[in-house]
Amino acid sequence: MKPWLTIQPEGIRLTLHVQPGARKSEIAGEHGEALKIRLAAPPVEGKANAELVRWLASYLGLPRKSVTLLTGERNRHKIVAIAGLDAATALARLLPAA
Repeated sequence: MKPWLTIQPEGIRLTLHVQPGARKSEIAGEHGEALKIRLAAPPVEGKANAELVRWLASYLGLPRKSVTLLTGERNRHKIVAIAGLDAATALARLLPAA
């Protein structure tokens, strides 16, 4: 199991390192004990956080309400809860090459 993925009763939790202001939103590999995500949204007025939740839900094929930002509202280091997704499926979707 990856250090950035935690199994929860209702789904999973991801520890993320988010880089806003990128050319396009994408997974950029692992960054220490976090999964690095580049976001095509500026880090102003919560736009990057909203884009993170929207993009992650879309990327994982889940409704937006399944993704919740738990910590890191004003920080690059964030923890996100994802309901209705098991660890094996999450890993297959987040790291398809692995």
